[in-house]
Amino acid sequence: LYQRITAARAQRPGMKIVVIDPRRSPTCDSADLHLALAPGSDAFIFSGLLHFLQQHGHLDTDYIAEHTEGFADSLACAPDLATVARNTALSETQLNDFYQCFANTEKTLTFYSQGINQSATGTDKCNAIINCHLATGRIGRPGMGPFSITGQPNAMGGREVGGLANQLAAHMDFTPDNVARLRRFWHSDRVATTPGLKAVDMFEAIARGDIKAVWIMATNPLVSLPDSDRMRQALQRCELVVVSDCIEKTDTTACATVLLPAAGWGEKDGTVTNSERCISRQRAFLPLPGEARPDWWMLTEVAARMGYGEHFNYTGAAAIFREHAALSGFENGRQGGPRRLFDISALADLSDQNYADFQPRRWPLPATQSDSDEGGPRRLFADKRFFTESGRAHFIAVTPVLPAAAVPVAPLASPGTKAPRPGTFPAMILNTGRVRDQWHTMTRSARSPRLLQHIDAPYVALHPQDARQVGVGDGDLLRVHNDQGGLVLQVKLDDAQRRNEVFVPIHWNDQFSSHGRVNRLLAARTDPWSGQPESKFARVALSPVETTCWVHLTCRSAVDVSQFDYWVAVPTAQGWRYQLALTRDGQHGAAEPLQWLSAWLQALSQTYQKIEFIHSARSDYRALFYTEAGIQLGVFARPGREHLPAARQMEELLQQPVDSQSWRLLNGPQARHDDRLVCSCHQVAEGAITGAIRAGADNQEELGRRLRCGTQCGSCIPELKQLIRRTLAEKEVEETIHAGTPSVIPEARPSIRHSRAGESS
Repeated sequence: LYQRITAARAQRPGMKIVVIDPRRSPTCDSADLHLALAPGSDAFIFSGLLHFLQQHGHLDTDYIAEHTEGFADSLACAPDLATVARNTALSETQLNDFYQCFANTEKTLTFYSQGINQSATGTDKCNAIINCHLATGRIGRPGMGPFSITGQPNAMGGREVGGLANQLAAHMDFTPDNVARLRRFWHSDRVATTPGLKAVDMFEAIARGDIKAVWIMATNPLVSLPDSDRMRQALQRCELVVVSDCIEKTDTTACATVLLPAAGWGEKDGTVTNSERCISRQRAFLPLPGEARPDWWMLTEVAARMGYGEHFNYTGAAAIFREHAALSGFENGRQGGPRRLFDISALADLSDQNYADFQPRRWPLPATQSDSDEGGPRRLFADKRFFTESGRAHFIAVTPVLPAAAVPVAPLASPGTKAPRPGTFPAMILNTGRVRDQWHTMTRSARSPRLLQHIDAPYVALHPQDARQVGVGDGDLLRVHNDQGGLVLQVKLDDAQRRNEVFVPIHWNDQFSSHGRVNRLLAARTDPWSGQPESKFARVALSPVETTCWVHLTCRSAVDVSQFDYWVAVPTAQGWRYQLALTRDGQHGAAEPLQWLSAWLQALSQTYQKIEFIHSARSDYRALFYTEAGIQLGVFARPGREHLPAARQMEELLQQPVDSQSWRLLNGPQARHDDRLVCSCHQVAEGAITGAIRAGADNQEELGRRLRCGTQCGSCIPELKQLIRRTLAEKEVEETIHAGTPSVIPEARPSIRHSRAGESS
């Protein structure tokens, strides 16, 4: 989507882009305006926009009067500009610029995703956005409208089949008429009559013992749910836990009583539906491995063993789809019944071959429509009719509130003061989110070495000034904790981070890190309507972690590193790479680090030969363990990380031959910042990119021509632009210094290089 937006901007430079995000993320790179709002204050911005539109005469009063209801109540709750500024930490000028831009631009799209949804007031935030589009009549017309970007694939398809606890299949709810309709269609009295429990509520019921058996499919809730330590305890107490997954070892499968091997994405056959209601066939391109089976097959087999085989006698995905299509049209708008928009009954008699050959079609596709027709309307609500009893759209009155944990922010303590004890809450707000190359809880994406070459470890991003006050630097370990639990993460300095706030990625789990599972810090507060948890806001304390030894280790097979106080596991093309640390207050704090490490390695590598270097005075340990087949394990240890080899250098060790000169590999060149991979698709490192920029590739297109970076998936383009700006600025400063003091610089630079060379030797 970002690439489409930037391509549209290139074609129409007058197009305005506003990004609303507490952080200055790479998405801000093309923004005309970035509103770095206080976390959780989104509803104030859009409710305030409604007030602004009314105050300055930008409402579509005819549209409101003829096609909506409830506007007066919504307007009565809308705050004025000063109130919005006070609660969002934005200036009135910033807000006014955004409001004027929205008011004066008829074709306005509002894209929103988990930053809005994952909140205890997420429903209000969504409604506040929709209210603004209804008030200006900007809905159901080309180039305008509220646009929810879902956080899961096939989210629309999941809702079509009743994949939420408060829905029945085919867009039906739990009214008596709909329940009776399903009973008639399925010829069964065994139909749920009330909504089920949403995810967090379900785990609460498991913890109470109200639910004694649970079947978990295609999700990893012990990483993704809030208060995840307590959720794990609940699942461990559950009498029967069945887990279907395509990955054997996840945080959730560790609690399974029964583990079923499921088909993965490329092994499945079925349909998916996108956000414009377009149904597409998904065809398997890999055979089912081993005993892996599709979820539908498992369900039918269990049903048969429970005595319901005749009701679950499906022969394949096509048979299930035909029933799904038939249900969508069953008593739909006929015999005086209510009309449901979702209707694909024209596909109810699709043959197996026609299903196999199915081309993308947009619903609705009622049985009265010819199968050859393209499908339903390209755009809903173009006729200004809505799916309510009155046919009018409903404004929802929204009273904006800040997150429940949002208390007045006080300055951090000055440097040198005692770190806060667990359970206290200094002025730090935790925000969570995603990073470029990972997906959800990393169960699959972390198994691709290429996807871990850009960011390979969980981190906590904080502003450099906050870091100085806490007493940590870039790459140091920092404990992030509250009453829910604690994490130990590497510090990432980020001057685009708001002061008194930190950011932690959501992806890392207990399979790949010792202390990286961020949802253990999130309380189980949920939206009363959607059930979404408050995943974007928590209060946390920060405490520096003193390390006694850092270890970089690479090996051909996974090893048990749980005895280290801190560890991150990274799969590589040759095996595994580990970032390990011993800490002053850890389980081995009293031991001499190199002695403990040597003993640990001795137990690990008894069958290997080794080349070893030890400098006790510097606490410097380096070793290669090998067999006739080659190097099996390489390890470098120092008190600080700055003298350890970089990730790429560690991985290249396993590719080196073993000969009389192998000891030279123990020189272990120091970590180089410019070895960091920026373009994962074409394996282009930062050093190559900055070198090309200095050589004249001063724009993203030229970098693409020379190095190919940014020419495939495009996700590295924002970072390329940042590197261009930074490198050109550095080059300009250097040229200015050279021009002003030519006699000083040539003497200063070799001395720096000499000191580093002396240190490494």
